[in-house]
Amino acid sequence: MYKELYLMVDHIPQKMLIRNYTIADFEQLIEVQKLAFPPPFAADLWWTKEQIIEHVKRFSTGAICAEVNGEIIGSMTGLIIDSKQYGEQHQWSQVTDNGYIRNHNPFGDTLYVVDICVVPVYRKWGVGKWLMQSMYETVVQMRLSRLLGGGRMPGYAAKYEQFSIPPQKYVENVLSGEWTDPVISFMLRCGRMPVAIAENYLDDEESRHHAVIMEWRNPFM
Repeated sequence: MYKELYLMVDHIPQKMLIRNYTIADFEQLIEVQKLAFPPPFAADLWWTKEQIIEHVKRFSTGAICAEVNGEIIGSMTGLIIDSKQYGEQHQWSQVTDNGYIRNHNPFGDTLYVVDICVVPVYRKWGVGKWLMQSMYETVVQMRLSRLLGGGRMPGYAAKYEQFSIPPQKYVENVLSGEWTDPVISFMLRCGRMPVAIAENYLDDEESRHHAVIMEWRNPFM
């Protein structure tokens, strides 16, 4: 993948490049992870060079990044799975091979999102939405049935402390517009639809280890 587009930053066009990342980008990619997922997010979930090598080797089409002025400001990684192999209550480590994607199945039907992240200072530019749109284009181009992935619920822990509500109620309140969640609300704006809530999805205190499994269906299939 290689495409250029303009972001509107304070009403000024700013050129951005979306391309496939390579092994040579590993230092910048890891730095983006550190900035995008600060504590209390678990540091051992940040990418390693070994994982990035596997991403590029196994499914380079699903390894993309956003770049401005030669600086990587965001990335997104996916793999193809057979949706019949995993139920709705899967864990991130199970479906992504702990982020190594050695279970990538080129004959599967679903593009699964391993990770999407954007450096915080650039998040209001729409970078994440363009990365997601680029993966939708991959779904269509490869004639896959859908894009699927677990969305963090980083606002849930605080609401649980306040109201002791189950995750289903938290998501309902976000969907009704009563509350907002930085990840779930972002995915809704990108066209993703919730299909399930997974427990013990990821070591993620802010989400109380839950995730909303959300999909985007290929409208041409």
